[in-house]
Amino acid sequence: MLRRRSEDGAAVVDIVLVMLVLVPVVLGILQVALVLFVRNTLASAASEGARLAATRDRGPADGAALTRAQIDGAASGRFARDVSARQTGDTVEVTVHARVPALGLGGPAIELTVTGHAVEEPP
Repeated sequence: MLRRRSEDGAAVVDIVLVMLVLVPVVLGILQVALVLFVRNTLASAASEGARLAATRDRGPADGAALTRAQIDGAASGRFARDVSARQTGDTVEVTVHARVPALGLGGPAIELTVTGHAVEEPP
């Protein structure tokens, strides 16, 4: 009589091999999503700050303050540490520099710089 080889435990090996590939891919997608979320949040806040600073009764300091508040409310205050606003001719420019972790929450960081522009209202 021929003996058949037992395949007990083969499913466990298959799952482990698939997980070795699948887990890093899923974690990479989540990390890219986090970086893009922070970048889009910074860009939106910078644009809103520039629009506020460009209104007739406001200045660049008001735009920078609004940008910091929006970043703090939407993502984290640590991304709002380096916010600057300046007036260049008839436009207002709000710039945000931030370091976003690229690998995990405490890993190496990516430098992001986003700028929002708005045309100043005429007097």
